[in-house]
Amino acid sequence: MTETTQDTAPEARLAHFPVTFFAIVMGLLGLTLALHAADPFWAPAAMLSRVMLWLAVAALGAITLVYLIKALRHPGAVAAEWNHPVKLAFFPTITVSLLLLATAVWPIAPDLARMIWIIGVIGQGVLTIAVVTGWISHRSFQVGHLTPAWFIPAVGNVIVPVAGVKMGHVETSWLFFAGGMMFWVVLLTLVMNRLIFHDPIPARLFPTMVILIAPPSVAFVAYLQLVDTVDGMARVLIYAAYIFAALVVAQVPKLARLPFALSWWALSFPLAALAIASFRFAALEGTQTHLVIGFAVLAVLVAVVAGLMARTGLAIARGEICRPE
Repeated sequence: MTETTQDTAPEARLAHFPVTFFAIVMGLLGLTLALHAADPFWAPAAMLSRVMLWLAVAALGAITLVYLIKALRHPGAVAAEWNHPVKLAFFPTITVSLLLLATAVWPIAPDLARMIWIIGVIGQGVLTIAVVTGWISHRSFQVGHLTPAWFIPAVGNVIVPVAGVKMGHVETSWLFFAGGMMFWVVLLTLVMNRLIFHDPIPARLFPTMVILIAPPSVAFVAYLQLVDTVDGMARVLIYAAYIFAALVVAQVPKLARLPFALSWWALSFPLAALAIASFRFAALEGTQTHLVIGFAVLAVLVAVVAGLMARTGLAIARGEICRPE
């Protein structure tokens, strides 16, 4: 009996390998890009960014391989995730990871970056339509299923211009930016209604609150690529990000009491986006305040990613993840 259990345990863990693992790649690539944005102000950032890029590529390769094996051996488990009211929103983390990778690779391998970006854009477009179609289908979604994780498809669309404009795909970038902003406004209204008038977000998913920071932060960076100037709209976006960051800081005491789960990786990418936005503003406007904010957020981000990597490794060793929920 014990031997049978040992034989089937790895296969069982494979079946429960969640799509949320791709949020790890988003966090690592976010840190890569944040370090790259800090390069004009801090010389070692360039080397550290390159190291993080290789680490992120290794993580993306390993996670993709395992998830593909899961899809081949346990297609029903993948279908169950797709039909899950919360996990559905995490599928675009796959294509978001590709778009972030293309952005990180662009300075060193433009041709490869362009290929990755095109694959990411096509996948992001397909997944956005598929996820939104799933939301507006006849499923019995409840208010409790709505969390800030639902912003992920919108954030993915807004990331497209960050590298897309540099590659010359301006109109495609505007298309995805418009779609992302439209869904962000709609979802922000729904999420705020859920947070104010309904039961609190479950502890396991509460770290997704930090995702509130991501859409305006990424939108600021993307908007700068599209208009190439810090105008009034750009200022609205970055200061909206700061306001959401202040709201998240107020939740830190509650976050500190929560047990670890993969949803904790939701902290990483939004912090990276906020750091990048701050560094971009500081570089264009020469403001010391935004530069200080950028380095402060980057320091927190480095600590968060290091802690999450250690805690995730420990959780894997202990068998605390990839288990039935």
